[in-house]
Amino acid sequence: MHRIESIAAETAAPSEARLLLTLARTAADIEDAQRLRFKVFVEEMGAAVGDAERGLEGDEFDDWCDHLIVRDADTLRAVGTYRILPPHRARALGRLYSEGEFDLSRLAHLRDSAIEVGRSCVHRDYRSGGAILLLWAGLARYMKRNGYRHLIGCASVTLADGGHQAARLRDELHPYFTDPELRVFPRVAFPHDRITRAPAAAMPPLIKGYLRLGARVCGEPAWDPDFNSADFLIWLALDRLHPRYARHFDLLAAHAPVGAD
Repeated sequence: MHRIESIAAETAAPSEARLLLTLARTAADIEDAQRLRFKVFVEEMGAAVGDAERGLEGDEFDDWCDHLIVRDADTLRAVGTYRILPPHRARALGRLYSEGEFDLSRLAHLRDSAIEVGRSCVHRDYRSGGAILLLWAGLARYMKRNGYRHLIGCASVTLADGGHQAARLRDELHPYFTDPELRVFPRVAFPHDRITRAPAAAMPPLIKGYLRLGARVCGEPAWDPDFNSADFLIWLALDRLHPRYARHFDLLAAHAPVGAD
């Protein structure tokens, strides 16, 4: 198992406290990430997951993943997080998280060079940009240093409005679908064809960020009843980064020294 270094990076934004990016090294660090996830996914978004008594949102994948954590540098409170499952641990575990939602057969040739990411969230008081930028910096450095060429992960769209915005977003994302040879197939499909489209839908910032980098959507969305969301499987290849953002991705990586020996 690789040894992961901590990240020594911080930023400041006018509307935020100073932020510090770290990589979880202890069980207590992981619990900090799980506590933030509970606050966002369960208390804010109404997901039917987690341990309400302890205020933690976790699953069996957490012990196999590396966890990026953004902290308020003054209070050390976790205010942003992203978890990463590298390929060697996915092999040891025997599966990817997204395999519970999709048939990934057509992506089998990417597995040895792909990380799976998920459980991304930022505390509502820290969503003006600095926290998500640091998380992206950590992901960039993690991939660059370890030689991973692909990123896959589920991007969720809430169904709290009955799925109307998610159905509209499905249509807007259709031009970004991969070619058939890289398609995945939902185990439980989001039935967008039976749902009236919202007149307009705001693109979730995470999905918008992926698309700007050159990511593609690997087909139709799945329905996740636990999180009450439509989940799109996203694929990002470093070799296919949009030229406009490739240099920016490299700069992010250079300023977030995280990796493995």
